[in-house]
Amino acid sequence: MLKNWHKLVFSPAIDAERAEEKRINPKRLQRVINRQIQTLGIGTKAQQALKLQHEKGKADRKIHTRKKREDEKIRQFELRQEKRKEKHRGH
Repeated sequence: MLKNWHKLVFSPAIDAERAEEKRINPKRLQRVINRQIQTLGIGTKAQQALKLQHEKGKADRKIHTRKKREDEKIRQFELRQEKRKEKHRGH
């Protein structure tokens, strides 16, 4: 790990939520907790941070791949146009 330390990518810090001070109805609290579990998923904060970083990287890769695919499409189109021009030029 120390050999490849410079290759590691670190994500920015994630703000932790503060606990509320006033008492909440137990049934309401249980509903809120169940809602949070459904939206955040199960795992520690570190696991959730890694998942968030993974999803961000996935989105970045998707954008990069789309751009690369569009560039390749444009390049192929220009290549076909050039070939058509050469065919009409003659010898």
